[in-house]
Amino acid sequence: MNAETPIPHRARRPAAPLAGTIAVPGDKSISHRALMFAGLAIGETRITGLLEGEDVLRTAAAMRALGAEVARLDDGAWLVAGPGLGALRSPDDVLDMGNSGTAARLLCGILASHDIFAVMTGDASLRRRPMRRVIEPLAATGAGFAARPGGRLPLAVTGAAEPLPLSYRLPVASAQVKSALLLAGLNARGVTEIEEPEPTRDHSENMLRHFGASIDIHAQGTGRLIRLRGQPELRAADIVVPGDPSSAAFPIVAALLIPGSRITIEGVGLNKLRTGLFATLREMGADITVINAREAAGEKVGDLIVAASALRGVDVPADRAPSMIDEYPILAIACAFARGPSRLRGLAELRVKESDRLAATTDMLRANGASVAIEGDDLVIVGGANRLGGGLVTTQMDHRLAMSALVLGLAADAPVTIDDARFIDTSFPGFIPLMRSLGADIAAEGAPA
Repeated sequence: MNAETPIPHRARRPAAPLAGTIAVPGDKSISHRALMFAGLAIGETRITGLLEGEDVLRTAAAMRALGAEVARLDDGAWLVAGPGLGALRSPDDVLDMGNSGTAARLLCGILASHDIFAVMTGDASLRRRPMRRVIEPLAATGAGFAARPGGRLPLAVTGAAEPLPLSYRLPVASAQVKSALLLAGLNARGVTEIEEPEPTRDHSENMLRHFGASIDIHAQGTGRLIRLRGQPELRAADIVVPGDPSSAAFPIVAALLIPGSRITIEGVGLNKLRTGLFATLREMGADITVINAREAAGEKVGDLIVAASALRGVDVPADRAPSMIDEYPILAIACAFARGPSRLRGLAELRVKESDRLAATTDMLRANGASVAIEGDDLVIVGGANRLGGGLVTTQMDHRLAMSALVLGLAADAPVTIDDARFIDTSFPGFIPLMRSLGADIAAEGAPA
């Protein structure tokens, strides 16, 4: 079987409740940023807990190609020695960002404000995703961009020799666009100002402080004004990456839905701008308890105890979307098993993820007997009315859709099959073995149960 051959998997209800203690891989968003900021700093940064999924490894390779020294140590930690802000070099070859929209968009910010030339590409899925949302504001630095129609990869970037600071109001809340502009502003003389209409995940701001940058954040209406002073001397600073709350979402929902289950997930990031799913599940009646709360490298961390719960429908406001944008497919699974209707509002952003996640999530639920509809940018699910499961889910190269469908199969009346599990490792390496360690029944299609 070659690397291009799909690997279907089947999930069915396990014979016993889920139980055990696990740790999920490091936070994907923080892992990308840790490599990038460490690669711009002077000195050696030690990173522990880095997510070693394919997306993050693409970022490591890109920073290495731009002149940073990036190496994995024997103890599993990573060591990054940056050449310093403004000292990156043009890569010798095309930068292949694989499936990672985060890596591609954030890297645009770095490339725009360095006097270098680079070309980025990605896999078939990433080449379909729009980059115009970062290209257009970054062009104001003086950088040049050449892309396919719609601002799609491959993308050639000619960085500005004397980058200008930016003043920009985000038309829609986007942590990726905000972070790209902050990364560009680092190497520009003067102050970069960014207005966001509502707060989005602030890992970049936390990391900028951690590395010694001067950044001020002020509330402004329902959003925030962020001011970054350019050309600081970033200093190496060790980082402990917390467990990814987006990854923790999958075993959490599985444990909530399988009767009698009780699991512990250690060291999960609890940044308040990332925990919208946890708040929503609690509103639905979920039994989720935080213990051993602590702080690491400017990020809140804690251990989660999750017990099976009878869930009820929920109405999720649109302004919660930035704090849980990646978790809507798995939340939709929880809603399909909840008692009564749920409405998930304001999901336009899901149309430009690895797949059109709004349509793909709807297709996944319908293929397995759920009552679901798209109304404008809202997803409406009526839970508890139908027997679920028995369907085949087309994953569309989307790792989160694949994992959500497998969780659906664990709780459904009939097994659920996904057409391909290969892409799960882009964000959650070891997902299937970890779920099996809790007692989940997930196997390659055709393998013995």
